[in-house]
Amino acid sequence: MKIGYARVSSKHQNLDRQISALEAAGCDRIYREKQSGKTTKNRPQLARALAALGKGDILILAEWDRATRSMVDGIAIMSQLNSQGAFLKVLDRAHLDLTTPVGRGVLALLSAIYEEERERIVARAAQGRRSAKARGVRSGPKPKVVGDDLSTTLAMHQAGHSNAAIGRALGRHHTTIGRALASHRKQPS
Repeated sequence: MKIGYARVSSKHQNLDRQISALEAAGCDRIYREKQSGKTTKNRPQLARALAALGKGDILILAEWDRATRSMVDGIAIMSQLNSQGAFLKVLDRAHLDLTTPVGRGVLALLSAIYEEERERIVARAAQGRRSAKARGVRSGPKPKVVGDDLSTTLAMHQAGHSNAAIGRALGRHHTTIGRALASHRKQPS
């Protein structure tokens, strides 16, 4: 049996290109997922695809990094396939064949390269956030307590009212009031 697995990282991306490639490869079943490739944890469709493989079955991927971008996870997948007597076919890497030692070695190397790329992506994103913060760009959700409501919140808090009491007076949840007060305390005077 040929089992396909397709994955994209976000809900805004689509799986069409991968699904077409997997259908063209003759997959009997295709498992689809919209999850990060950082780790194989919390990827129920990948787990189902791997569990569905029996002796002689083939897991087919459009691209190796659709399964994982982690060397450790890549090796774990290869080990699981090997223990199940299943094989792997990666459509964009014809030389990846888990029936040979060279194929397994190449796959481990590619997993390490994809893991390094993932680390670079994370580092660039963190640098971008630090740079934006240094320029005074505020990230995250917009404050829910602003203007007159913030003034009222601060005055009531100073007068000793609880967050719950302030929230009831303004029609807001007490945790929203708590976040507004915490955010106000963090801002420079």
